[in-house]
Amino acid sequence: MVSTRAVPNLTFRRLRGRRSPGEFAAAVRRAAREIGEQVACDARYVGRVEAGEIRCPNYAYERVFLHMFPGLTLADLGFSARESVRGRASRATADAAPAPAALPDPTPMNSGTGDMSEESDVRRRAFMTGGTASMAAASLGIGAAPAPAAAVPGPRRVGEAEVSALEEAVRRIRLLDDRHGADGLYRRAAQPLRTAYALLDAGTATRGATADRLHASAGELAISVGWLAHDSGRFDDARSHYAEALATARVANDLGVEAHAFCNTSFLARDAGRYREAVRAAQAGRRAARDLASPRLLSLLALREAGGWAGLGERTGCEQSLGQAHTLFERGPSDTDPEWMSFFGEPELQALEGQCRAALGDWSAAARHAYRATVLQDPHFTRNLALYRAELAVDLARSGSLDEAAAAGQQVLDLMDEVQSSRIQGMLAGMVRVLLPKRRTAEVGAFLDRHASTAAMAHRA
Repeated sequence: MVSTRAVPNLTFRRLRGRRSPGEFAAAVRRAAREIGEQVACDARYVGRVEAGEIRCPNYAYERVFLHMFPGLTLADLGFSARESVRGRASRATADAAPAPAALPDPTPMNSGTGDMSEESDVRRRAFMTGGTASMAAASLGIGAAPAPAAAVPGPRRVGEAEVSALEEAVRRIRLLDDRHGADGLYRRAAQPLRTAYALLDAGTATRGATADRLHASAGELAISVGWLAHDSGRFDDARSHYAEALATARVANDLGVEAHAFCNTSFLARDAGRYREAVRAAQAGRRAARDLASPRLLSLLALREAGGWAGLGERTGCEQSLGQAHTLFERGPSDTDPEWMSFFGEPELQALEGQCRAALGDWSAAARHAYRATVLQDPHFTRNLALYRAELAVDLARSGSLDEAAAAGQQVLDLMDEVQSSRIQGMLAGMVRVLLPKRRTAEVGAFLDRHASTAAMAHRA
C-alpha cells in the first residue's frame, strides 16, 4: 500500500528562519501584494506547509513563493511536483488510499479580480463543498446537503481521514470568519460539530496520537462554533459550546484546548455582563496555560482578565492585568503559540486595551487605542478591521467627536457587504442612538441616512 503519511517540509521551515509563523505569513502577504496577488496566508497555513500537509501550493501561492525566493523552484522549496499531487499519479493511488492526509492546498483565495460579494459566496461554498477527502468530508457533513449526525456508522476505528477532515473544518471556519464574520456561518458549521462528536462516540477503538488529535480537534471545533454563536449574538448557544469544549479538553487532559475554552468563556462572560465570571475564567485559563511556553497566550488571557476587572469598575485590577499583558506580549511570538492565535498581534492588543478604557469611561483613551488598532490591522482580517473601526466610531461618538465618529462609521459600512457580524451591527446601532439627538452636521446626517438605508436593505433581505 502506498504510504499517505505527511512528510514535514524541513526545507521550507529553514527558509522561514527565525521568523515566527505569523511573521512569515505577513511577509508572504506583503510579497503577494507586490505582484498583484492576494492570498489568505496566516500562521495556520505556514504550519500546514511545514507539516507536509500541503505538498504543492496552488498557483497563486506558487507565484508568491517564487517571487520571494528568486532563482528557486518548487522542488527547491521542498514541494512535490504538481502532477504527482493533482495529476494521474494521485488518481491512480486513490483506490489504495482514499483519504490522504496531504493534499494540494485547497484554501480559497482571491485572484485580485471580481467583486468581493462574489468572493464571499465562493468562500462559503468552498467551506460547504471542500474537504480533505470525499469520504471524510461526507462523514463530517461538509457537503451542500449534509447528512445528519445519526448517519455516522456504528462503532469503528476512526482514522487519519476523519481526523484530517475535522482539522481542516476548523481551519476553514476560522479563515471564513476572519474574512466574513459569523452570521452566515453559524448554522452550517454546527453540523460538522455534531458529526465530530458522533465520531468521538463511534471511534471507541481509536488509541494514541490519533485519539489525541481527534479530541483536540473536536474541542477546537466546538470553540470555533461557539465563537460563531458568540459573534452572532447567540450567547446561550456559545456558552454551551464553550462548556462542551472544556469538557472535551478535561477528558483528554489537553491543557491547550482547556486554556482556549477558558479564554473564550471569559470573553463571552464579559460581553454578557457577567464580569466576575470573566475574571475567574481568565484566571483559570492562565493556570491551564502556564506550562505551555506561550507568552502571547498568557498575554491574551491577561487582557481577558483586564476586561472583567474593567467591567466591574475595578481600575486597579484592570491596570495590573494590562501591565502583565504588555510585559508578556513584549516577549514576542513563539513556535509554541497555539495555531488559533494568528489573529493576536499588536492591533488586537490595542483594541482590547481600548475596550477596557471604554468600560472604565475613558472614552478619549479608548479612541486612541482603537485608532492604533485600525492603523496596524492587516486588511486580510476583514472582520477584525470592521470591528476595530466600529469600536473607534463608538469611542469617538462617546467622547464628543461627532464628525470623526461619523467618518469612522462610514468606513465600517464600507465593509459590511463583506462582513456579517451581529456584534458589529449592534455596535453601530448603539452609536446611532448616541448621534441621533446631535444630528447637526452634514457628516453626521450622511452617516445616519446611510446607516438607516443599509439597515432597511438588510431587513428586507
